[in-house]
Amino acid sequence: MSTASKETVLIVEDEPKIASLVADYLEGSGFASHHLDHGDSVVPWLEQQRPDLVLLDLMLPGTDGLTLCRQLRERWPRLPVIMLTARVEEVDRLLGLELGADDYICKPFSPREVVARIKAVLRRSRAAEVPGSTDGAALSLDDDGWRALADGQDLGLTAVEFQLLKVLMNAPGRIFSRDQLMDHMYRDHRIVSERTVDSHIKKLRKKISDVWPEREIIRSVYGVGYKYQPEE
Repeated sequence: MSTASKETVLIVEDEPKIASLVADYLEGSGFASHHLDHGDSVVPWLEQQRPDLVLLDLMLPGTDGLTLCRQLRERWPRLPVIMLTARVEEVDRLLGLELGADDYICKPFSPREVVARIKAVLRRSRAAEVPGSTDGAALSLDDDGWRALADGQDLGLTAVEFQLLKVLMNAPGRIFSRDQLMDHMYRDHRIVSERTVDSHIKKLRKKISDVWPEREIIRSVYGVGYKYQPEE
């Protein structure tokens, strides 16, 4: 569990040297950490403890990282997950096509980069606990909390989904191409496919339709991209 003074990162990594190095850098940056080296132990541990973020290796003994990320998303959708991978071809799957990880880091990596990415994801996600204001009769964004509320109900968006919705809502009626949306979603200009945007849009629509089943506020423009079109 997180303490009042330190945020906790669960490191799931089967290479002891990597795990120890990351843990040392996290400790030096004011974090607490816990290390697991086998995929089968992750869900049982999370049923008893709740870290602020999970740093999850893709290749693990037992349950692999892809399966674990899917399980974590289903059971704890607001728990931030950063994937560690040496397989660049898996990036689309990690970021959204199947799993919706909050971020990924390719091996080999700098421990300083890992800490910086962790801090960035936590800044975006920790404020899910911060109350937002809404008039209770519309779709509103809580920028401090990185939350979207429909009729006062939290949609439970991931950080990337929130950023995507914010870009669209800031320009009602404007059509954004997939490339433009990727530039807003991933400011480090990482290379992902257009299918990743489509996957995020699909998940975002699903979360909105769970609250507003009769409304379609994110419209597809065939051959061009997407736009936010609030109802008249």
